[in-house]
Amino acid sequence: MQNNIKSNMNLPIASHLKEDGTPWTIKEKIFLGLKPSEYISHMLKNPVNWGLFLIFAIGLPLIAQRYLMGLGSVTYASDDYPWGLFLGFGLFGMVPLSASGFMLGTSVEVFGAKDFKPIERLALLNGLLGYLFAVIYLMVDLGMPWRIYYPMIISFGPAAVLFLVAWHVSTYLSVQIAEVSPAFFEWIGWQPGKKFIKSIILGLTIAGIILSTLHQGALGALFNYAPGKVHPLWYSGFLWFIFFCSSIPAGLSMVIAVSAICIKFMKWRCDKNFLDNIDDLTLGIAKGCALGLITYLALKMISVAHDNEWAYLLTGWGQYFLFEILVTIIIPLVLYTVAIRNRNAGLARFTAFLTVIGIVFNRLNTSYIAFNWQIFQEIPHWKEVIITITIFAIYFVTYRFILYRLPILYTWKNN
Repeated sequence: MQNNIKSNMNLPIASHLKEDGTPWTIKEKIFLGLKPSEYISHMLKNPVNWGLFLIFAIGLPLIAQRYLMGLGSVTYASDDYPWGLFLGFGLFGMVPLSASGFMLGTSVEVFGAKDFKPIERLALLNGLLGYLFAVIYLMVDLGMPWRIYYPMIISFGPAAVLFLVAWHVSTYLSVQIAEVSPAFFEWIGWQPGKKFIKSIILGLTIAGIILSTLHQGALGALFNYAPGKVHPLWYSGFLWFIFFCSSIPAGLSMVIAVSAICIKFMKWRCDKNFLDNIDDLTLGIAKGCALGLITYLALKMISVAHDNEWAYLLTGWGQYFLFEILVTIIIPLVLYTVAIRNRNAGLARFTAFLTVIGIVFNRLNTSYIAFNWQIFQEIPHWKEVIITITIFAIYFVTYRFILYRLPILYTWKNN
């Protein structure tokens, strides 16, 4: 794409009109200003796409097998291990990484931190796609996606945490779609839609704060249904609060990680405003990550002290718990502090990737590895691993498709 941009003054597309004054068609916008044959040719030259083709060739038939032959044909799910990678990674891991939307939206729209405006849309998009694919993972695990409304309307149970989670996810997804829609309206040139969303953006942001914070905590509250199953070092009566607080560094770190990928592999799609401010924005967000990690660490230690579970730290599980604390909280906290002190944006980006992996590691520990810790530890079925990777690959393709086209990393010129 870089070579095409150098040879064609019309590219990349960032307005409704070409240099000669003629408008871009929707088809031309979709194909990034290239002919379909040129677009396909460039797509086939990208080695990343060939890796994706291989993943889809193996994974999509396995997804079909899951729906045709049942969950047991691709997983080792049982009454003892009801939650596997689809929920451990896809739901419990993806949701905290999607917390960036309400935090950056709140900072910009409610508290007036306009310095973060260049990265706000990226944070909102990250939140939208993260929640959307968390729901997709959930649908693959549960099956029968056409009955998704049953726990919300038919089996009406307002006292159940799952009822709360279902309503939070569905309503928050609607809010996030509305928050991201101005970028789409700019892209298609529908100004009335953009103006309407702008007129209600404060209400949408406040709704996002309420729904997302409650949902992050509700995921942790699910484990309070099984106090005898989750290992005491990972279980706590206020696990809901730990889940919520850990989502803060998770979501913010995910934005830093995604922005690092964008400026490395998608620089042609970033405008000067984004590139000139990204280092300062990274360090500013890193400060929030550090504060979130401090709170997260304090809560983890308080939970052990509150339940007086110190003796478990002397066991093998205790060593594993301390390893998680060291690698996923203490080391990232130290690295973020050094990065902020020395204004080292590169170190902050590396730490963001480490933090993202660490939060997912914690969620897998809580929902899968330390679940039913007193009996045989289940190993995921290879088909379950492949399906998990396949859905994440679809998430990657969707993310890339949107960033290539909509004004997320750049400012649309014809507003």
